[in-house]
Amino acid sequence: MTLLTVVDVVLLIAVLAAGLYAAGTLLGRIAANLEDCAEQVREITGHAELIVPGVEHINRTGGVVAGALPLLYGMAEEVVAGAVYQPPAEERAPARPASGTRRSRLHEMVGFTPR
Repeated sequence: MTLLTVVDVVLLIAVLAAGLYAAGTLLGRIAANLEDCAEQVREITGHAELIVPGVEHINRTGGVVAGALPLLYGMAEEVVAGAVYQPPAEERAPARPASGTRRSRLHEMVGFTPR
């Protein structure tokens, strides 16, 4: 009976040790991944510091444009109110190029001569 108790205790300690080893290995991998993430965050922060002045300028410009939108909208409404669309009375012929028709040399390259 004592021998079985000792064997049970030894097996329990072995299983616990294996579990602790597995947990330690996983925690080690997590720590390495977090270190990589911290490095990437530092790099992104460095890049962001370079573009912050440009973003502030863009935001100021956007504010000016947003302030002008009501005035532009009102002016556009006045322009549209005076304009009335008149559809063309007759059908138009297809557009012809101003330089006349062009001759393709691709036919001659392959030995074809158009009539």
